[in-house]
Amino acid sequence: MTYLFDTHTHLDSHKFDEDRTEVIERAREAGVDLLLNIGFNRETIPTTIALAEAYDFIYAAVGWHPVDSIDMTPDDLEWIERLCDHPKVVAIGEIGLDYHWDTSPKDVQHRVFREQIRLARKVKKPIVIHNRDAHEDIITILREENAAEVGGVMHCYSGSWETAKACLDMNFYISFGGPVTFQNARVPKEVLKQVPMDRLLIETDAPYLTPHPFRGKRNESAYVSLVAQSAAELLGKSVEEIAKITTENGKKCFGIV
Repeated sequence: MTYLFDTHTHLDSHKFDEDRTEVIERAREAGVDLLLNIGFNRETIPTTIALAEAYDFIYAAVGWHPVDSIDMTPDDLEWIERLCDHPKVVAIGEIGLDYHWDTSPKDVQHRVFREQIRLARKVKKPIVIHNRDAHEDIITILREENAAEVGGVMHCYSGSWETAKACLDMNFYISFGGPVTFQNARVPKEVLKQVPMDRLLIETDAPYLTPHPFRGKRNESAYVSLVAQSAAELLGKSVEEIAKITTENGKKCFGIV
């Protein structure tokens, strides 16, 4: 049996309202042993906590997404800090920068990102990084805020090897999702082959970024097995080996015993 860890999923999304229980059952049947659900704003943090409380194999990350930075108040930051005492909360995230969707000014995104890195260092939790078209600024802020102290995950990595190496040097794991299964995804495939085996993670980001051959449909956590399959092919290893390595890496990153 392969034991997989989907290190980034959004099973509390409204896209699962009709069949969430079945989606979770399908993940279990596909060999998914652990799930990290991500709460990233005022709406999804409570639903993420509820999921983690309902299932012993689901853990939670809580943070403020860069797209929603404009909405975050000091009270919200205090709320996230309080939630870090919850036994199922294992990371702060997803946090970072997003220069694709123009919903929050860059200076606000930078401030909110820095505040959450400082909080992570205070509560000693790893961080889950969202990076869209902001590679240089992400690296600069991570360095300036001493993020290496807590490390974390570069979620659904799509950047260059140079950027990945800078993140590895700061104690980060590199996580790959559905795009690494796409035929034309040359860069992620090349980067995946260079990431040290003890820093490799896999994820779905369900319901988004569905892997081949289901691209264009709703993603779900069971499909992390397809990401594992692609990684296995690229690295010349068995799916079982990739499952074991990435699950152990994920448990180590998030302090799950």
